[in-house]
Amino acid sequence: MDQRITSEPLTTAPSTAQPIRIDAGSSATPSTSAASGPVWSQDSAGSGSDRPGASKGVVFGANDVSVHYGSAPALVNVTLDIREREITAFIGPSGCGKSTFLRCFNRTNDLIPGAKVSGRIDYHAQNLYAKDVDAVEVRRRIGMVFQKPNPFPKSIYDNLTFGPKVNRMKVDFDEVVETSLRRAALWDEVKGKLKQNAYSLSGGQQQRLCIARALTVDPEVILMDEPCSALDPIATAHIEDLMRELEHDYTIVIVTHNMQQAARVSDRTAFFTAEIESEDDDRRFGRLVEIGDTSKIFSNPTDKRTEDYISGRFG
Repeated sequence: MDQRITSEPLTTAPSTAQPIRIDAGSSATPSTSAASGPVWSQDSAGSGSDRPGASKGVVFGANDVSVHYGSAPALVNVTLDIREREITAFIGPSGCGKSTFLRCFNRTNDLIPGAKVSGRIDYHAQNLYAKDVDAVEVRRRIGMVFQKPNPFPKSIYDNLTFGPKVNRMKVDFDEVVETSLRRAALWDEVKGKLKQNAYSLSGGQQQRLCIARALTVDPEVILMDEPCSALDPIATAHIEDLMRELEHDYTIVIVTHNMQQAARVSDRTAFFTAEIESEDDDRRFGRLVEIGDTSKIFSNPTDKRTEDYISGRFG
């Protein structure tokens, strides 16, 4: 069932569906225009990288990325790489822009009125914000799991076939359902009640269902915005075990306030801090302090601000 296409430029969506287009920077709701066009621009490829942690197998390359909501900065001058088939964790105090930056990777900030992203983000060396990029195709390749489980008010089965149907994927729906549930370690628990409403599941099961739903369209990347914050310790352990399993096939980026969780599951950790815009204004904006191997960030960070946060001196 794997239809993932990574570094090759596309001219149409792999499902053969007519793409739904949103131009870069648009905050409008996606329209159902039947006009087809290139998904990735052939001339949008970037050059070499001098970003922190640059290496072979880079999925995302962010260069000097800033995000503003209206005139207010939310995040400034972030430069880093995200490597393939690793778990990268974003940690930092509230208001440091972790979730804002996460949303840059699948362009969901486009849907927030007044949001503006500047700088450059490359996905496999292709400019993610080029004008001819199909934002809906971006979100197919780069799935997202949110803080609270958000299953649709439908059956478990219908939750899992929704994405392939919308994307007009020519697949066996029964196979899609079983495969995605097995990948999310949920098949054995729900295989006898696929027609039941998804709301009948526990919170932890609902979150695994949402992960399974993201997998049904075969993304390459899974973004997770505090996926365990609303779960109990047992359900959290299930999600963490699942992330380690999925890492073999997917690139995962997770935002978490739980530093122990970042230490347990991630390969690399990025620490963001919040700074005050001015002495006369209490508004905060986020800034990347450092990124590195998780073991080094937690045992021997380069920046004292990172050490102070991890040791509990602030944040």
